[in-house]
Amino acid sequence: MQSHKITRAAGVVGSATLLSRILGYVRDMVIAYFFGTADAADAFFVAFRIPNLFRRLFAEGSLTVAFIPIFTGYLVKESKKNACEFANTVFTFLSIILVIFSCLGVVFSHFLVKIMAWGFADEKVKFELTVLLTRIMFPYIFFISLVALCMGVLNSLKHFAAPALAPVLLNLAMILSAIFLMPYFSQPILALAFGVILGGFLQLALQIPYLKKNGAGFKLNFNFSHPGLKKMAKLMLPAVLGAAVYQVNMVIITMIASLLPAGSISYLYYSDRIFQFPLALFGLALATASLPAMSDQVAHNQMEELKDTLSHALRLILFITIPAMVGLVVLRVPIVRILFQRGAFAADATLLTAQALFWFAVGLWAVAGVRVVANVFYALQDIWTPVKVAVISIIFNLVMCLVLMESMKHAGLALAVSLSSMLNLMILILVLRMRLGKLGIKKVIFSSVKILLSSTAMGIIVSLTYQNEFFVSKSFPMHDVIALCASIFSGVVVFALCSYILKSTELFSLWDSFKKGKHRQ
Repeated sequence: MQSHKITRAAGVVGSATLLSRILGYVRDMVIAYFFGTADAADAFFVAFRIPNLFRRLFAEGSLTVAFIPIFTGYLVKESKKNACEFANTVFTFLSIILVIFSCLGVVFSHFLVKIMAWGFADEKVKFELTVLLTRIMFPYIFFISLVALCMGVLNSLKHFAAPALAPVLLNLAMILSAIFLMPYFSQPILALAFGVILGGFLQLALQIPYLKKNGAGFKLNFNFSHPGLKKMAKLMLPAVLGAAVYQVNMVIITMIASLLPAGSISYLYYSDRIFQFPLALFGLALATASLPAMSDQVAHNQMEELKDTLSHALRLILFITIPAMVGLVVLRVPIVRILFQRGAFAADATLLTAQALFWFAVGLWAVAGVRVVANVFYALQDIWTPVKVAVISIIFNLVMCLVLMESMKHAGLALAVSLSSMLNLMILILVLRMRLGKLGIKKVIFSSVKILLSSTAMGIIVSLTYQNEFFVSKSFPMHDVIALCASIFSGVVVFALCSYILKSTELFSLWDSFKKGKHRQ
């Protein structure tokens, strides 16, 4: 059954992502320890967001969603040989474009920083440091875009582990560079920038053996008149906004945060990093696993199965992200304190970061849901609908930022992102309902009620556990960490128990997939 295959594939991606995210937090802890929320940290986060924005827009965003449906079509309707020929053409064309684009990015870094952080214009030293960091890191887009192409090929061939493990190498490169290379630079933050480039190269190198193993090693092919390449180019242009609306919204709040008090960009960055953990581990993992399956169903004209897959994916997303949202809201302060409060990262930074985390967390389910629902449009090779909805969402986000920034400062910007994601999800579902008919949303709503009840019980237990007198009154080493772990463990147990009592089908689906995966081992 396709839904079980998707669940298992999401489990593979999620497991690999878990390791990556753990190392990601180690990386952020290292950055927080050495740089805290000082000007150097603000400069790095802005500079790092620029190539990451293009990565989301042109690599993991438009490239992946435009490539996979076409590549899958060649696999299903023609042959693997024809599919690989198409992939080789894309690889060759993309490599040329990326070299040119990377050079332009380095040359125009000054201009890009002015757009991204116009509030830095009056701080010459901070502005110039941001420009230098951007010039060093911009070529990262070359490596990571080719990694995204590798991911599209491997995922279409039902191999998910290697692409999901790639970020592990980026995090390791940045951690080791920060620790061992900083003494060699007059501005220590530059060591992190060179770590990003090294990490990009290592991520690409990891994919090559797996491509060859699956009979899809890239070769140069200059047949730029290939019909698949032309079709993909047409799909990519509108997919830029449709696939990466969250990242565009994050850029908007970064730009506006540069006008707020110093440290605002860092508070948003650190809180977003925590927010990204459950989003990537579960939400994006399921979205990654579902796109090849949906594309395959469309290629076989299995529309009812496509709607069943969407319903299953949405229910599974909510089953994981709603309790994660509650957990982040209840435990936001201790999570930030344990992860980052040391060295240059002070207690007041913890509270301000936790404020942003609260409002990011409120929209967790919506951000994850958008990725899954948008995949249906991409599988149908309809890129324009998500684009139109994305534009509405981005405009709404900008308006809400301007409305909330005065009263709520950086926390208002986080809330604006959540609200715009909710709007995005609702419109996408309504449009899809009009196009495909009933989507099984009643079943999704019924499951959501059960999930909310279980999550509420979980939240109460988590709060009571963390505030238990045993933990509050003790001063033994790492008691805060132990209290947090105990709270999370008790929350998981209570949520699972309540879900079992309420007979949530998603719990049994996950358990069945786990048993089948264990049996195959």
